[in-house]
Amino acid sequence: MITADITAEELKERLAKGDTPVIIDVREDWEHQETSIAGAQNIPLGVLPERLDDIEQYKDQEVIVHCRSGMRSASAKAFLQQQGFSQVRNLLGGITAYNG
Repeated sequence: MITADITAEELKERLAKGDTPVIIDVREDWEHQETSIAGAQNIPLGVLPERLDDIEQYKDQEVIVHCRSGMRSASAKAFLQQQGFSQVRNLLGGITAYNG
């Protein structure tokens, strides 16, 4: 199942309305500490395969992945879809667009 990606504006609107989707930040820990989206869980792309158990419960829920610009999270989206996650969306432009 292909799930459409999400824009920074759409995510901001949803968060402003109190909608709290599952958000996974696939940047490195230090990047997440510098700036992050409220409520985002930090699982760096490099350790995502080992941390699948941490997010297994979200397999059938919408999961939004993000990084700095959208490239690492595009890889994370493809990987999670291969693992059976059915509603993964990439934050277009990453946190750069979100903070921009």
